Order: sequence, then structure tokens, then C-alpha cells
Amino acid sequence: MKKLYIYASLIIGLIFGSCQNYLDIVPDNVATIDNSFNMRVSAERFLFSCYSYLPKLSNIEKNPAFTAGDEIWLHDNYITPGWQIAQGNQNVVDPFLNYWQGTRSGDDLYQAIRDCNIFLENIDLVPDMEEGERLRWIAEVKFLKAYYHFYLIRMYGPIPLKKENLPIDTDPEAVKVPRNTLDECFEYVVELLDESTAYLPPKILNESTELGRITQPIALAIKAYVLATAASPLFNGNPDYTNFKDKQGNLIFGTTYSAEKWERAKEACRLAIEAAEAAGARLYYYSQSGQQYNVSPDLEIQMNIRNAVTEKWNDEIIWGHSNSMTDNMQVQATPRGLDPANRASAGARGNAGVPIKIASIFYSKNGVPIEEDKAWDYAGRFNLRQASAEEEHLIKLGYTTANLNFDREQRFYASLGFDGGIWFGQGKFNEEEAFFVSAKKGDPASNVTNATFNATGYWAKKLVNYTNVITATGYNREQYPWPIIRLANLYLLYAETLNESGGPSSEVYQWLDLVRERAGLAGVVDSWAQHSVNPTKPLNQDGLREIIHRERLIELALEGQRYWDLRRWKKATEELNKPITGWDIEQRTPEGYYREKVLFQQSFSTRDYLWPIRENELLANKNTVQNPGW
Repeated sequence: MKKLYIYASLIIGLIFGSCQNYLDIVPDNVATIDNSFNMRVSAERFLFSCYSYLPKLSNIEKNPAFTAGDEIWLHDNYITPGWQIAQGNQNVVDPFLNYWQGTRSGDDLYQAIRDCNIFLENIDLVPDMEEGERLRWIAEVKFLKAYYHFYLIRMYGPIPLKKENLPIDTDPEAVKVPRNTLDECFEYVVELLDESTAYLPPKILNESTELGRITQPIALAIKAYVLATAASPLFNGNPDYTNFKDKQGNLIFGTTYSAEKWERAKEACRLAIEAAEAAGARLYYYSQSGQQYNVSPDLEIQMNIRNAVTEKWNDEIIWGHSNSMTDNMQVQATPRGLDPANRASAGARGNAGVPIKIASIFYSKNGVPIEEDKAWDYAGRFNLRQASAEEEHLIKLGYTTANLNFDREQRFYASLGFDGGIWFGQGKFNEEEAFFVSAKKGDPASNVTNATFNATGYWAKKLVNYTNVITATGYNREQYPWPIIRLANLYLLYAETLNESGGPSSEVYQWLDLVRERAGLAGVVDSWAQHSVNPTKPLNQDGLREIIHRERLIELALEGQRYWDLRRWKKATEELNKPITGWDIEQRTPEGYYREKVLFQQSFSTRDYLWPIRENELLANKNTVQNPGW
């Protein structure tokens, strides 16, 4: 178990292991509990300190969901801890992105939980605040405590729950606690979320100072996601952990499947959607923003998708992380030479490459997988084709590119930049003058330097705000809070839980089709009936499950959802053992460039579903067992 903050009413410091860490939220650098809660203003600073531990999900260096899987691929001159994991370099001596102890770019979430406990145990001492506000603050911190526990559970499986801090006279052996069972862990998170919900506001009224703070819709949405995770194959009846026991021989990872878990998740999704919509949440449409620029119908659909992520505080965002403003990721997602006149500018780096396998998951323009579409030439996807006037809003007129980039749904063009692809915005708001990516060897968006280039030939355009402008000396960026969860995510999660608990129904199709309609696609049943070689696929539970999974992978692509979804569905052993490929970026001609090139052969085994616990933690606490396989 993590070393504890040990404190009592008379101590003036917080002791952490053998080192003294002073809180930075009290006057004159004196880290006393009394000073932190002797008035409202200092307690509020402690509240914000509890918020400050929220993982920086927009940071490519800290969020494993970006580079530890297969959605973003880097190169040898730009290496993140997550990319080390993706290449099979995770280890037990000093694990990458260690959120249990806060090392190797991970945040110490047990320290976060300890601070939440300190707040909850002392907030009643504050004399100069109204009771309604006190209850709201308690609810916010209970939510944060639940979220930090969940973040660890999702990574490590069963963990030692930190329900309260231990007193100063605790016996040293009592500190060495074992891991709780998996079911206990999930139930405790849900319990905290339930306790917090009633005292949270339904929406933020004082937007100038409080955007990003927790609301009822956020708590209910996270509860829905937590319960869906608990119901998913990784955590629900997983036979891989039959012998996962603690030092006392107790089974801590249940292996009995429970259908009731999906029922609970379904109900939680329904309530979360109702609360979000009652508070004003709705799917984002470009027309809602007043259409600052007139665009073609195709581009309007693309802007539906791009702006749902990058337009700050738009109505689709249920939880935007205001302490994780998306800046660095935009730098890494933008082609360095997108603006040929400013090719030498180092403001845009373009290192975040998207593998061909990710480009391939998007549907055809008919709304079905390209490998299932009766009219789409899947076997000839790497053949060359020249863009005609029919595609001029998508691909540069007359440009030769691969068939893979033609006749795709609008989410493909909204999410990805590619050689020959139109990139609206970035200072060019007349479609006829829009930038296009030119990425073959020697072209403006090719590898200008060995330190800043895209290894795959696809860029994560979806994460780049369209109003950004590359200059001769830098990159002017419109930062936005990272969307931890948005309404489309919740709709698709509801569709998943409905199908898992009852199979295909008109209600399942309803929630899927709302997301598809915004993307310019026909409904699931009609699309498969008319265009798929497997027309009855949406009519059975297994087929519809596959469709729902793919819909999530497409709609939420590049938003850090794929990594966790593949794990909870137990599909990582399938997907993360496929090769990472890209175009042959060192070639100057279309014939040379558009050859699929293997960049890396990934390897993922069952042990990789759960993070390893650092060895020194196991040595310090003999009651904590390592995760299986490590």
C-alpha cells in the first residue's frame, strides 16, 4: 500500500514516507491542517488542490490512451512513456506512466486520494461558509475521490481502497494493507458517486469562474461509464484471472459473469442522458454556432465532428477538463508544412502519426465498413486515383492519392489529414483557397527535420482547432478544455448497454442513429440492408455488438477512448498484435509513396491488460501481490 499521509490535530507537517512534502495551499508555506481550514478562502484553495490531481488527458506525454496503444504512432526522435509501452518496454522495476506512485510521467493518485480524505475530514472546521456551499464542496471532493480510485482500478484492477487516512499511532503492520476485491472496488466508487450527486449543481451558472467544476450530469455520466466498465468482458466473468488471489489466499478478481451488471449500467446511462439533456446538453451541429463561415454541405458535417471536440464549452461537452487545456497535442497533430509559406516554422510539429489501420476503421460513404461495402473496392484500396470535381471539397482537385482516401464517410475527412486532403481553416476560410496536405518526399508537409515529422502519413486533424494559424515564427493556437466525456459518447454507451442486456431493438438503433445522422449517415439497419455484404448483421446481438464497438471507435477516434475500450472489451490481444503500418514517406512519387510499410510489429499478451505494480512497492508492503504475468 502506498505510504500514507499521517497527521493529527497537533502536528504541523504532513509526513510522506521518510520525506516531508509541504502543501502549497496554506499561508506562509506552513503546512498545517488548521491553517488550511481556518477560513473559507484557504479551504477553497485546498478544494482546488484536490482538483489539481486530475490526470492531464490532453497531454501526449502523460495520457497512455494516446500513444500506449495503436491510435497514435511516433518516431525514434520523439519518444513518450506511452510509446515505450506500445513498443513492449513496460516493466516492473520502474513502470512507465506509474499512477500508483507518481513516477515515469504518471501522477500520484494515492496522494490525490489522501488529500481528498484530508479535505473531507476537516471541511466541517471552516467557520465562515454557508452550509449549502459546504455540501457542494464535499460532493465535489467525493466525486474526485471516486474518479481517482476508478482511474487506478481501470489500470491495475483490484486496488487497496483508501477510504480514510490512518491516525498517527497506527501500527506499522496495519499500514501494509492488501488489495480489496474487484467488486468491492467498483462498488465503493459507485457509492461515492451516489453520495455526491444529490449535492452537485445540475449545471454551472457562474461560467466565468466555475466552468470545469463537477456537476450532476458529470457525476451521472462517469457513474454510467464506471458501471459499463465493470460489466465489460475484462472485468465481468474473465476466466484469465481464475487464480488471482491475495497473500491470504482470497480470490480478489471475480470470474463469474453477471448479466445484472449490464442492467445496472443501462439504467445509469439512461439517467445520465436525461440529466445531461435537462441541463441543456445536445449533439453539436455547426449551425448552432452561427456558422461564422459559409461552407459546403460536406464540410459542414466535418465541422460538426471537429467542433464537437475543439469548440470550447460547446453544448455537447458534459465534462470539459479546464486544467487540461489542449495545447501540446494540437502542436503534435498539425503538419509542420501545412502552410507552405511557413514551412520553416517550428510552431507545428506534426509528430503524432495515425496508422493506416486507424484510417481503415472509418466507414465508406455508404455508412458501412469498407471491407463490407458491396460497391467499395477493398482489394484495390492502395491503388491510385486522381481527385475529380466531385471530391474537390475533400481532396485537392487533380491530386493523385490512394483509393483508401476516396468515398469515405465525412468523419474520415473530419478526423484525418493526409497527402492531398483538404484542411479547412488555419487562416484559410474560403474553401477554394483552403490548405491541402502535401506530404511526399520534398513536399512542404514531409519530414523537414529528423525531429519533427509524421511517420505514417496521417495526421490527427480532429484534435486541431480550425481557427489556429501557423506563422513564420510560431503557431497561434485556440486552446480548449479536453472533453473527458461528451454526449455522443454517452449515447453510444447507452446503445451498448441496451444491446448487451437485451439484444437488438428499436431503442438501440435510435441512439446509434442519432450519432450517425449527425455524421451524415443513414440509419444502421438501412445502411447494412442496402450496402453491406452482411445485410442482417444489425439484427442479431453479436452482429450489432460489433457494429456498436466500431461506431465508438469511429465517433470517438483520437479522443483517448479506443485504448480503454479495446481493453474493457478484451479486444486488445487481437488489435494490439497487428502490425503498425504507414505510407512509405521517403518516396517522391505517388507510386512509391502509396506502398504500405510496416513500421512496427506490436505484441500484446494477457498480462498487458493490467499495469504492473512497481517492485519497490511490493517489497515495502508484503501484503500486496503483483498483477498476473508480471
